[in-house]
Amino acid sequence: MTAPAVPLRQDARTIGLIGLAHGTSHFFHMLLPPLFPLFIRDFGLSYSELGLLVSTFFVISGIGQALAGFLVDRVGARPVLFAALGCFALAAVAAATAQGYTGLMLAAALSGLGNSPFHPIDFTILNKRVSPPRLGHAFSVHGISGNLGWAAAPVFMAGITAATGSWRWAAAGAGVWALVVLATLALNRRAIDDRLGEWAHATAAKAGGAAAPVEHPLAFLRLPSVWLCFSFFFWSTCALSAIQSFAGPALQKMHGLPLSVTTFVVTGFMLCGAAGMVVGGFLAARGQRLERTIGACLLGAAVLLFLAGLPGLPGMVAAALASLAGFGTGLAGPSRDMLIKRAAPPGATGRVYGTVYSGLDLGFALAAPVFGAVLDHGSPSWVFTGAALALVGGVASASLVGLQVARGQRAAVKMAA
Repeated sequence: MTAPAVPLRQDARTIGLIGLAHGTSHFFHMLLPPLFPLFIRDFGLSYSELGLLVSTFFVISGIGQALAGFLVDRVGARPVLFAALGCFALAAVAAATAQGYTGLMLAAALSGLGNSPFHPIDFTILNKRVSPPRLGHAFSVHGISGNLGWAAAPVFMAGITAATGSWRWAAAGAGVWALVVLATLALNRRAIDDRLGEWAHATAAKAGGAAAPVEHPLAFLRLPSVWLCFSFFFWSTCALSAIQSFAGPALQKMHGLPLSVTTFVVTGFMLCGAAGMVVGGFLAARGQRLERTIGACLLGAAVLLFLAGLPGLPGMVAAALASLAGFGTGLAGPSRDMLIKRAAPPGATGRVYGTVYSGLDLGFALAAPVFGAVLDHGSPSWVFTGAALALVGGVASASLVGLQVARGQRAAVKMAA
């Protein structure tokens, strides 16, 4: 069945709005980490305690994400999206007014709650509202916007802190940004109304001339590909957590680089990732064996991270290698999202993406205190070595997902014949 022509402007509007929302969710991943050195100064916290803040964010986000998939499938993505942005604004208020560790923990919890529904929301809207020929590029923009959110947060938080002399004003500024995004989406709410679209959920049923069989809401949990995707996200996110939260402090300890340099390693990693995703969108749109693309890209990134952890390298070279590793992870991103789409049964988009992406939250939650403890025990090079090993685990999981999807496609062809 040939998909009807859809104006580029219509697809681009939806993609742009979802990209804005997704970038904001990633921005709030980094509400607290850029301020860690200042929290140590003002509140006397250890890296392990700071890692626990990250864990709190992602434990709440992970549990909430798995549940949010069911909510999105039931009530729709748009109202849940508006509520999530409201949680971000509250998190920023909690951070700006924090008087100690308890206040920071509240900010982490509210941020995690706001973050929890974003992947079920985003992919439900994109799969329903964007025409199939542009879906690979939609996934690319989605991934790019997330990396840009990660990249912008350290600059935003550090910049406002430097300009005002207080990290509290930086946190307050983040809250203003969340409200601006909420207002923008509300004004353009028709373009993100998933009730008006049907690409992913209805096309398969219409092609067969009959309604798809109704399955139990939890039937998708029996699919091995779902849990392999979950595993892939877990391992790849363990690597990302190491770089995002602790690459800067690790480079400070290894090479004595100033905070003004190490702060921008995360920004460099994310910007390189965004560049990789531009190219990755074309790879995803044309590729058949997506797991091969994912594997090659992540292995390249793992090599760069391993080299960045070698003690004998000059500090600036290590920082550059760690940043360049983001290009490999970015290349893999759109192919990863397309692979999950192929693994998801019709009508279960929110549930599948919610479950699979909760592996991302689990990876962040467990890896952050582990790598924080590594730094506290004086082994900064293992931040990079451990990240490289985690990426290798992600390659193995992606390869198994590809085998499962290919096996399912062959079975479907035999049944059709």
